[in-house]
Amino acid sequence: MHFRVRRAGRLASAACLALAASPLAAQGGGAPAPQGIGSPSPQQGIGSIDPQAIDPDAPLANLPDIGVEWPDLPVEPATVQVAGTDVTTERRYDWRIEGIDAVSTPLLRQRFAENSTLDANDGNPANAAQLDRRAREDAALLVSLLRAQGYYDATVATRVEQGGVTPGTRMQVVLEAAPGGLYRFTGVTLAGVAAAGDKAADLTRAFAVKAGDPVDADAVVAGQAAVTAAAGREGFPFARIDEPAIVVDRAAKTATLDLAVAPGGARRFGDIVALPGNRVFGPDHVAEIARFDRGQPFDQARLDDLRRALIQTGLVSQVTLRPVESAAPGTVDIAVKLDPAPPRTVAGEAGYGTGEGARLELSWTHRNLFPPEGALTIRSVLGTREQLSSLVYRRNNFQARDRVLTVQAAAAHQNRDAYDARTYSLSGALERQTNIFFQKTWTWSLGAELLASDERDVIVSTGQRRRRTFFIGALPTSLIYDGTDDLLNPTRGFRLGGRLSPEASLQGDVFGYARTQIDASVYRTVHDGVVLAARTRLGTIVGAPRDAVAPSRRFYAGGGASVRGYGFQSIGPRDPNNDPIGGRSLTEFAVEARIRAFGNFGIVPFVDAGNIYTDPLPGFSGLRYGAGLGVRYYSNFGPIRLDVGTPLNRQPGDSRIAVYVSLGQAF
Repeated sequence: MHFRVRRAGRLASAACLALAASPLAAQGGGAPAPQGIGSPSPQQGIGSIDPQAIDPDAPLANLPDIGVEWPDLPVEPATVQVAGTDVTTERRYDWRIEGIDAVSTPLLRQRFAENSTLDANDGNPANAAQLDRRAREDAALLVSLLRAQGYYDATVATRVEQGGVTPGTRMQVVLEAAPGGLYRFTGVTLAGVAAAGDKAADLTRAFAVKAGDPVDADAVVAGQAAVTAAAGREGFPFARIDEPAIVVDRAAKTATLDLAVAPGGARRFGDIVALPGNRVFGPDHVAEIARFDRGQPFDQARLDDLRRALIQTGLVSQVTLRPVESAAPGTVDIAVKLDPAPPRTVAGEAGYGTGEGARLELSWTHRNLFPPEGALTIRSVLGTREQLSSLVYRRNNFQARDRVLTVQAAAAHQNRDAYDARTYSLSGALERQTNIFFQKTWTWSLGAELLASDERDVIVSTGQRRRRTFFIGALPTSLIYDGTDDLLNPTRGFRLGGRLSPEASLQGDVFGYARTQIDASVYRTVHDGVVLAARTRLGTIVGAPRDAVAPSRRFYAGGGASVRGYGFQSIGPRDPNNDPIGGRSLTEFAVEARIRAFGNFGIVPFVDAGNIYTDPLPGFSGLRYGAGLGVRYYSNFGPIRLDVGTPLNRQPGDSRIAVYVSLGQAF
């Protein structure tokens, strides 16, 4: 006799195989079922489950979470007398399971705990009738879970151990299981798979269940899902994978399995076409986002990737993507329908750093003001040492996936110890970006900048203040490799990045120079919850003396993203007023231990070092060292950082304590 494995609830419904087998009566074997509990004496227990008498016509009801379907059995009133009390007397109880240590798995125990009536009410007083019902329900649950692992002859008896008559003592409810023998498959067939041609072997391998394996519901359902996924991956968009048909031989304790596979013919990608009601992007922009081209073999994984990418634009609330027959033979069109999400965003960010002061950033964005994906952002920064207003145009997925075009006009005022600058800028960049949803191994950027900056610094030889106006043109570029496992909180791997910016400056005369910077960091987990992280940064400016380079374009060190313990930009050469003047080369090092202390909190001891040099070649002399301790709160959107550092060999004027607060790790 055949039965089908019903998929209920989640994809891998472990117990549905066992339950589907319940009405089976192969080779004369009756199907098991739990029975109601009558009124046995305490010595006999409160009842037992006899798995040989289940009613095949009993209605089925869904069991929460794991999708198990179970007969809706009537509950007979219980009149159990415990320690001389009547049926209405309530007492607290404990419970335990016996007899499954040799056959249970962590997944079985987890599923039982999630659905156990005894466990859900553990600690609450109960009378005999309530214990009777709860014990029978849990016995039925345990039988179904054991069958799901291939123990079709499993039985579960229940009893209550009184626990004494002293007030406050607990009764013990015991589920005593007898799993019986393990049933195994003697034959596994994938009927129709030969129609897949040279892909038949791949589909067969995907269904990992084979003759000799236990009759395990999880393995069967997972195998069915794997064949479905493999068919889509191997180019069969219209494949039909039927429910597995299983025949159980109760006398031999074996079973056979047949899975009908209808591949439906291999296809190649055709066109992307719009369904009625598509309201966000047209087919052309969806094709720009897709990681497949017309004529490539169909791959369901690429379609799933496209669905995620469309959602991650933030402009789509719901995506419909489905293969449809194409007019061109051997191809399949992709029909798309996108429902819009709210396009506007208001954001804020606050931070504080010693030397940098307090900083508040506010922005308003319309992410699709210039369709498709043309965003306009109005951004302002209000701070004790910095003020900025900017207008930013940003086009995501510009002519290719993850390629971003940005154009920005900004007016900024920076009041630093090293300089005071009022800058007006116009810049643009084309870049390949990474994000927490689709972290990239390689990213790059090509940009251009035009700046007019009125800046105040001092004449180093005399200490006299002066103001100069610089007109600067720059072509900044970058290339970054990211081999880490997480963008915001890496625990292994390394990063390596280089930045080059050829610049021309007009300040009296026109001259040119080049700014170059290299950043590297490495991360390693040395123990559970302990990550060692280290970084280095080297920079150089060649082609012009330091005094000719605008103060805002020089290298500086010190602060929360540099050498902690020191004030922002406070490390390096200083003028006669003891203010930093920056330099033409930079050297920085940092090492820290990220220790997950308790829950979502962690501590981070750190040591940083660095210095600024007048010469263009980075050096290693006169390094300034800072050390301290940080606290991390690991939120669901990234770690929140609080670092407190102190300079170990401070210069005159350096504070003894520096505090930094921000989102994300220091590096």
